[in-house]
Amino acid sequence: MTSTDVKTDGTPDPDAGGGSRRPARTRGCLPFAGVCAVALALLLVGSRVGLLPGFGDLFGERTTDRSGPAVLKAVQDMSAYQAASGDFQVVVDLEKDTKFLPDAVRGTRTLYVGAGTVAASVDLGGVAEDGVKVDEDRTEAELRLPHAVLSKPALDPDRSYAVSKQRGLLDRLGDLFSDNPGSEQAVNKLAARRIAEAAEESGLTTRAEKNTTSMIQGLLGSLGFEKVTVRYGDPSR
Repeated sequence: MTSTDVKTDGTPDPDAGGGSRRPARTRGCLPFAGVCAVALALLLVGSRVGLLPGFGDLFGERTTDRSGPAVLKAVQDMSAYQAASGDFQVVVDLEKDTKFLPDAVRGTRTLYVGAGTVAASVDLGGVAEDGVKVDEDRTEAELRLPHAVLSKPALDPDRSYAVSKQRGLLDRLGDLFSDNPGSEQAVNKLAARRIAEAAEESGLTTRAEKNTTSMIQGLLGSLGFEKVTVRYGDPSR
């Protein structure tokens, strides 16, 4: 009769090749890696929403200003008297779409609030040689000045902002590879143009000429002139 030996001491059987425990070790690493990934995700989310106080500084956003100093490019002497200034605000609704494609695929729409100022000034240095007449007694003077002109609108970045932006799928993908994603240059230009048009219709130049007249009359009056007349425009007209 043949007998069969049975091992009860737990010693690995050399005939089994010694590889029976390797798969079990690999299966144990997978749950550990999953737990680490979940813990890291919870840490990031918790620090993001403030659920884990103290970790905000670890993943907090930091801003570094590496801009160079401003460089003076040119200096221009000014002889204009800024006599009036207007504060304007405009709401721009700019939409761009493409034929045969829905807006969800290709198209943009921006609702933008633009705020800025426009100045009206009179160029006192533009007086012609015969533009100033003084009588012999130096009690009366007549001046002819050029009409007041408007400056370009100066948009205020602190008071100008985009209310909403809608972009199609292709426009969103294009912004990923663009040097200037989500550019507001088009709405800025349109807002500036609308403000300039409003300034022309506001009577700002008329107010500037009136204020300039009052300033000159007060200045020459303090010098002893009893009558000061200020006219605007070309003498031939």
